[in-house]
Amino acid sequence: MVFENLSNKLQETFKKLRGMGKLTEKNIEDSLREVRLALLEADVNYKVVKEFIARVKERAVGQEVLSSLTPGQQVIKVVYDELTQLMGEKESPLKMADNPPTVIMMVGLQGAGKTTSSGKLAALLKKQGRRPLLVAADIYRPAAIKQLQVLGKQLDIPVFTVEGADPVRIAREAVKYGESYQRDVIIIDTAGRLHVNEELMDELKQIEANVHPHEILLVVDAMTGQDAVNVADAFRNAIPLTGVILTKLDSDTRGGAALSVRAVTQCPIKFAAMGEKMENFEVFHPSRMASRILGMGDVLTLIEKAEANLDPVKAKNLFDKMRKSEFDLDDFLAQMREMKKMGPLDQILGMLPGNFSKQLKGVQIDEKEMAHLEAIIQSMTKEERANPSIINGSRRRRIAAGSGTSVQAVNRLLQQFEQSRKMMKQLAEIGSKGKLPKLPFM
Repeated sequence: MVFENLSNKLQETFKKLRGMGKLTEKNIEDSLREVRLALLEADVNYKVVKEFIARVKERAVGQEVLSSLTPGQQVIKVVYDELTQLMGEKESPLKMADNPPTVIMMVGLQGAGKTTSSGKLAALLKKQGRRPLLVAADIYRPAAIKQLQVLGKQLDIPVFTVEGADPVRIAREAVKYGESYQRDVIIIDTAGRLHVNEELMDELKQIEANVHPHEILLVVDAMTGQDAVNVADAFRNAIPLTGVILTKLDSDTRGGAALSVRAVTQCPIKFAAMGEKMENFEVFHPSRMASRILGMGDVLTLIEKAEANLDPVKAKNLFDKMRKSEFDLDDFLAQMREMKKMGPLDQILGMLPGNFSKQLKGVQIDEKEMAHLEAIIQSMTKEERANPSIINGSRRRRIAAGSGTSVQAVNRLLQQFEQSRKMMKQLAEIGSKGKLPKLPFM
């Protein structure tokens, strides 16, 4: 889960603060020492950490916090505000041309996910009603052009290239082609290298001088941690970057790149890739990411994902059943199928507020396990699916044999079902009382 290690350590530190009725400067300094270590272990740039802790300390030892009735919560709010500021304060939208087409250059090192990110960005823009054109300008990496063409076919988005031409000519002719065929966004997938070198930068400068892009987006691999910041700084010093795309953010449990890139380069993080599928690509919201890090959830992103992927009629029926405690195993299976449309389950759980994500931390449903889950439920009688409490030892053995699984697998499913039913009932009650924004998947 994104930021898992950092998030766990920060939440543990703040749990101690909440338990104190009154705070002193020493309490705060001790807590900030733990926050500092957590950030350094998360591979956040040490200069960024030093400045961050200094800003938090200055605000946290102020009279407003120390004299507050809830000083622990006040300190957490200060940390939340500063984390948000660190990552950019607010989202940075793409700069769209007044007179289309908008030209976007994608740059970065090999292996960062540049070509895939070009496809994901095109898919997102298409969903917003744009008419993107993908441009295959990486003539050096074997199969780079073919990879983009496969993505284009999959997304039903045209891919432009000129066989035998150099990248500058491909980019220049792509813009003319886009203008002629009313393509309002042109995304140029440029070549990368294994490391930053003069030859790469010269080529990018020539493309930039010829097509005058409205956006130059640097794609960096979040898993490389501090190296991602160094790469971003090197590119920024060579070409006028306008934004950063972080890839593999879902695989980085530390989060150092996301917390350092903006501060070191002063270049906004515009998008984050949170999975391998084309739809696993989202606008980077600093405030929402800070909320996730501090264990407060990210209800707004959850709502957006739900509205984009779920059937509202099915969702309402499920919500009504949860609220009335009529949620059974057939509903559980239907819920899992619907939620899988929103992305990896651990990411969805990480967006839930409070302790809900912890309650369901053991529920990990992948494609293979989903097939087992369906087989187990379908091996039950109608009465068993409606009332799982009647499933005793002999019934469990029969269900395991019928589904080709084990009694342990049946037990695990029933335990996950109970956890899910309990948590969803809590969410339904809280949502119906207006304490949370109404979640569409309820």
